[in-house]
Amino acid sequence: MESRDELLICVKKEAEAAGWGKPDHVVVAAVSGGPDSMALLHLLLCIAAERPFRLVAAHVNHRFRGAEAQAEAELVAGTAAKWGVPLESAAIDVPSYIEETGMNAQAAAREKRYEFLRTVAERHGATHLMFGHHADDQAETVLMRVLRGTGIGGLAGIPYRRKEGNLELLRPLLRIPKWELQAYCERNGIPFAIDSSNLSRKYFRNAVRLDLLPMLESYNPRLKESLIRLAEMAEADDDYLEAETARVLARMSVRAGQGFRLERSGFRGLHVALQRRLIKLILSYSVSPSHFREFRQIEEILQAAADDRPSVTRIDIGNGWRFVREYDELYIGPEPPNRTGFRYEVTEPESALSMHAGDSGTVFEFQRLEGAVSSPPDNRWEAFFDASKLVWPLSVRSREPGDRMEPCGLNGSKKVQDMFVDAKVPRSKRGQWPLVADAQGRILWIPGLRRSRIALVGADTRSTIRIAVRETDADPRTRT
Repeated sequence: MESRDELLICVKKEAEAAGWGKPDHVVVAAVSGGPDSMALLHLLLCIAAERPFRLVAAHVNHRFRGAEAQAEAELVAGTAAKWGVPLESAAIDVPSYIEETGMNAQAAAREKRYEFLRTVAERHGATHLMFGHHADDQAETVLMRVLRGTGIGGLAGIPYRRKEGNLELLRPLLRIPKWELQAYCERNGIPFAIDSSNLSRKYFRNAVRLDLLPMLESYNPRLKESLIRLAEMAEADDDYLEAETARVLARMSVRAGQGFRLERSGFRGLHVALQRRLIKLILSYSVSPSHFREFRQIEEILQAAADDRPSVTRIDIGNGWRFVREYDELYIGPEPPNRTGFRYEVTEPESALSMHAGDSGTVFEFQRLEGAVSSPPDNRWEAFFDASKLVWPLSVRSREPGDRMEPCGLNGSKKVQDMFVDAKVPRSKRGQWPLVADAQGRILWIPGLRRSRIALVGADTRSTIRIAVRETDADPRTRT
């Protein structure tokens, strides 16, 4: 690109492809005063002359460089006024913020800068917030992440576009090298400033730009292009895998308050790449998702999920969240609150009756039927009883210490606790698993597990009581 027109045409094409620059759009441009952001502001102004969207400039003085930073603020203000672009500016005491938080300088500056830019965007009802990041920034970012350790998402580098509610963050110059932007400014008489701190090797990015990249380019003169191409391929792969992970989460998980429950067998059937991403996606729902970024944490959860030992496994993953493996169930989320027991009395129905049990969403249906009616032997969620042999009122309740049942097909009785263990009901679910008992305290049925030999329907049965359980998740073991 050797002329202003060619660069302008390139950015116009970017605008058309990305769908911005329409008459109802409001664009806030982040302008530092450097050649990249000044070129961005000028290019946007040229496009706005043909497409009358509203343009606003925004500048932040981080108070790091004294007079130099003040001169940059004045340069941006003077140029914006000359070009007739409204300007929002702020001087933020980032050094004091660093003392308060202990953050590193670049991270603190970025946080306060973005905070201000979002405020400006909200004040003006902006549809787009634009930055002057260029191809050199992208190449540096990818290389830095490789050095620090990263996955496919990190290799994708700086995103070209990202949505934050109704606001779209865009970097229309991301494929253009820095030298072209500086040449554009020089050809068109656009003033710009050079940030002296960009020459300080105490910042990791600067050391990569000034020392490492030039050294590596002696082995591959087109290294920056290779890194940018890698970022584009990684971004496409990452987008696909993120979408696939979201589909898997919707298909395989059940919400449990703020947490999630999954069947271990289904989880283990996934490719390990999806397993890692699924855990990472679940952890992103945390109140403080930035806490969960360590590869070690995810690998620890993967190992626990794969462990074939029958014992219950618990991992404290921080921020009040837990990973729990109980039999074939996995739970990731906050520590669940202790739940109290429940008991609901059921009077003898004349026809039909429905009721909710506990806080689980379980619905019990009681129905009187004429004659002898029995349930299919493979239906664990429906039971039939001889109405004349029941002692009313019945109760739907949680388990109690010492509960025993006389299971159909067995002699004698068995502890309900042992029946839960035999059925591999997770310990966390046993206290809320509903039982049906009669007025004498005899347990008639444990939905989903076994029914008792009490009040069996026979040839002489004149009236039958049907009890059925309807679950939002089809099985109490997977419910909240």
